[in-house]
Amino acid sequence: MPEDQRQLSTHHLELLTLGSTEILGRLPYGSNATLLLELTLGSENIRAVYKPESGERPLWDYPSGLSRREAAAYQLDTILGLNAVPETIVRSDLPFGPGSLQRFVEADFTQHYFSLLDQEGLHSQLARICAFDLIANSGDRKSGHILLEPATNKLFAIDNGLSFHEEPKLRTVIWEFGGSQIDEDILEAAARLASSVPDELALLLSDQEVTSLRRRARRVARTKKLPVVEPDYRHYPWPIV
Repeated sequence: MPEDQRQLSTHHLELLTLGSTEILGRLPYGSNATLLLELTLGSENIRAVYKPESGERPLWDYPSGLSRREAAAYQLDTILGLNAVPETIVRSDLPFGPGSLQRFVEADFTQHYFSLLDQEGLHSQLARICAFDLIANSGDRKSGHILLEPATNKLFAIDNGLSFHEEPKLRTVIWEFGGSQIDEDILEAAARLASSVPDELALLLSDQEVTSLRRRARRVARTKKLPVVEPDYRHYPWPIV
């Protein structure tokens, strides 16, 4: 990550961690409680998406603690050097109890994966997010979870709570890059991850999830390519948008 981006990310994390909170409203369409907050620290402020643990709907195929997985996704993104997951933390002193806080992306919300796919200049970013999903074992990468920030022409991957399951759960709309070579810097990071998972990430996951993460990273470092969708397996989320 370039130094200017690193400094900006550190600044965002400080605001997320220390800022006082004000609830602006509830975000629509989510199956779990999802709130928009404004955090203020001194003369500066930032908007963030707050997902309280108390608002999680129980799932039969994922254990509770989706907020930890949201934060784990940011840590994995940092390790891989993608800068595609907005800064995300777990914080306990929030209005409805502990939960995840993720920097709100000022996105063009008319866009989604299938419309962004028409822009060839974004393909390299999409392929890198695909590699992230492969390592994270993303179980719910819908089209609307890919955001375009017009000011920077950057893509962001949000809603990462259904990730890091110890069993294979990959469900994503991003299959157009199957067979493509994964970028070398991601392969090098995956090889390091296969040997050792940093505490910042490992402490957010169970021992079994860490073991499975290392196994997936090892497989990615070995195969070096994005997988091709298998027609007889349900690899797409529902709904896909």
